[in-house]
Amino acid sequence: MTKGDIVLLRFPFTDLSGSKPRPAVILSEQVLDITACFITAQINYKETADIELTPSYNNGLKRLSPVRVSKIATLDKSLATGRLGMLDKSEIIQLDKSLKLLFQLA
Repeated sequence: MTKGDIVLLRFPFTDLSGSKPRPAVILSEQVLDITACFITAQINYKETADIELTPSYNNGLKRLSPVRVSKIATLDKSLATGRLGMLDKSEIIQLDKSLKLLFQLA
């Protein structure tokens, strides 16, 4: 797995009451873990750092889906159950800009 890969991942709820399989974008991979932000189909609100992905053959998504860049988790690699696709170069550049904005690095 590399940065920009879209995988199906058991992503935890923010209150840690459970988890749900959902697409997620890989931010980094370590020996045992991956760091990712989740993708949702909920388009009724938008956060500042969100990136909207249009479905394509390349990303494997079925509908317009925001990447919730602010929803980041580091999880065991075994929780990733499959690769759906990947971001293209322009989307990775947009992801980097959103991460800089989120963490006030720019």
